[in-house]
Amino acid sequence: MADEQKVDEQAVEEEIKAQASEANANAETVDSEAQSDSDNSNEEVVDELAALEAEELIARIRQVQTKADENWDIALRTKAEMENVRRRTEKEVSNARKFGIEKMINEILPVKDSMELGLKAAIDMDIEDEAVHKIREGMELTLKMMNDALGKIGISEVAPKEGDAFNAEFHQAMSMQEIPGKESNTIVVVMQKGYLLNERLVRPAMVMVAK
Repeated sequence: MADEQKVDEQAVEEEIKAQASEANANAETVDSEAQSDSDNSNEEVVDELAALEAEELIARIRQVQTKADENWDIALRTKAEMENVRRRTEKEVSNARKFGIEKMINEILPVKDSMELGLKAAIDMDIEDEAVHKIREGMELTLKMMNDALGKIGISEVAPKEGDAFNAEFHQAMSMQEIPGKESNTIVVVMQKGYLLNERLVRPAMVMVAK
């Protein structure tokens, strides 16, 4: 009887140990699964954070690139504007050098006209007098010196001749008349020579034109 009781107690004890072992195994399985879920969850969080950081970085890069493009456009426009300013300045300086004396030239030309008219009158009079001859020579020399000086600063004559075609770019028609034997739109009489300053017209030649 005692032996049977002892056997029963051993059986119960072994069953308890077995249940305890199974419970431990179950607990370890649950812990393992929980750890696995936790690891997966952590990886998902890391991935999400990485994705967000990448998007933010891309957005930031795009912003910086946009700003860089804007600054580059501004730099190009500024450079182009500075180049235009430089060219305009150079042109203005060049024009000032070439045409800055235009007002003075317009004051000198009537003096030259008077000298030429006086010399022509002296020649036309054809007076055989030594004193008149010397005066005429002096006027010729003075006029030559003036022409040389004007030529050095870029003055050239617009001196059409009778029969030349009228050119409105360089000539000013003071009158138009029907003249037998003269072609239409040709110069009949040159009343006053014109002048160019560095190839730019400062005074047109005044002429009479045939109709």
